[in-house]
Amino acid sequence: MSDPTTPAAIAADSVPTRERTIYPAPLAARVAGRHKAVLGDLFALTNFGVNLTRLKPGAASALHHVHAKQDEFIYIVEGTPHLVLDRGETLLQPGMCAGFKAGGEAHHLENRSDKDVVYLEIGDRTGGDTVVYPDDDLSLVVAPDGKGFRITHKDGTPY
Repeated sequence: MSDPTTPAAIAADSVPTRERTIYPAPLAARVAGRHKAVLGDLFALTNFGVNLTRLKPGAASALHHVHAKQDEFIYIVEGTPHLVLDRGETLLQPGMCAGFKAGGEAHHLENRSDKDVVYLEIGDRTGGDTVVYPDDDLSLVVAPDGKGFRITHKDGTPY
């Protein structure tokens, strides 16, 4: 049964963006300039999320991280971000894509250019996920139902 409040289609660039982050204040500055238009929620998607993300010059997509249970995928729409992996860096161009298997290699994007970067990010919403941040004193655990999370230091003390 369809929900009459869910749009049939929408122009992605018309969706309001949000700049907020879940990262605690000491770490949040590293993703300042990241704006996400949360697209999947508009269509009441529950198995995976889709965001159209814009990185201003100097912004990062996230802290360097890897998910234990959730896969991620990105597709570059415009701009030239650096994909930072544990094994090294790759300069991406529009039309390029990358995938990050759960439990795989830690990753993030950095916009080191003087122009905006725009990319689609798609990820599943598996509950009970943990996110490891190898370069930072941060731990994130997603609730078993996939809604909500707990952020702590690596030793378990709350932020």
